[in-house]
Amino acid sequence: MTVENAAGDAARAPEILRYTAFSADPAGGNPAGVVLDATGLDDAAQLAIAAELGYSETAFLTAPPEGLGEPGRAYTIRYFSPLAEVAFCGHATVATAVALAERQGPGDLVFATQAGPVPVTVTRQDGALRATLTSVEPRIEPIAPADLTEALAALDWPAADLDPALPPRIAYAGARHLVLGAATRERLAELAYDFDRLAALMRCLDLTTLQLVWRESDTVFHVRDPFPVGGVVEDPATGAAAAAFGAYTRALGLTTAPATLTLHQGHDLGRPGLLTVDLRPGDPRSHVSGTATRMEATVTAGA
Repeated sequence: MTVENAAGDAARAPEILRYTAFSADPAGGNPAGVVLDATGLDDAAQLAIAAELGYSETAFLTAPPEGLGEPGRAYTIRYFSPLAEVAFCGHATVATAVALAERQGPGDLVFATQAGPVPVTVTRQDGALRATLTSVEPRIEPIAPADLTEALAALDWPAADLDPALPPRIAYAGARHLVLGAATRERLAELAYDFDRLAALMRCLDLTTLQLVWRESDTVFHVRDPFPVGGVVEDPATGAAAAAFGAYTRALGLTTAPATLTLHQGHDLGRPGLLTVDLRPGDPRSHVSGTATRMEATVTAGA
């Protein structure tokens, strides 16, 4: 299905913006589609646009629910991967917030997501726009031994290659992610997994990605995120997983608020990105920050 067929008549087709999040370089970070006015697009049309773009997610904005926030600063947002809708996507949220700030200035925004309200603050730092999203309330849960064994088999990771200081857990801060710690940077770099086998397990466990982590220091981590359930081999920069990982570190006593975590992602894909996770005293939520930049000129669906 083409974008034109999905969106209908070209005269009514929406503008599709293309941004990369968590990088100031258009060649870095994680690309996202952004549709600032998705009024009139049904689920099939949104999925078709996302599939044709081929990015990990595309964000679609419509009017907010009543009482969410002031006009022009509150929106309903939905996220579609090339294969399915996801409840929450961090990098597309950052990209959308920066796109809005370029048009109406920095400040506070709030998005109604399927996971709950997500506030975002956009500021200008050293001439660049930077967005900070605040996650929904996180939670951490164990993974069953049989499911862990299956995940490692799909990854072709021996159990001995796990970092015992980063025990496997399922972490949620808007979407569910399985956190697995790699004992070495080399283990993280050598990612060649069984796409269909991992996707089947992830659908069974309702996982959005796997958050594969190598710890460089107490506050600096390198991460990779397989995303086969979205039709994408690997996500170059994953804000939702970063939020979940921040909550994971606090729940397991690896960090104590206040703390700032630095996550490097995308280097093994040739699209380096930088994500910052702030953990604040008295606030269980994660605060994920990053830049975003326009990748190319606006296109119109069906054009």
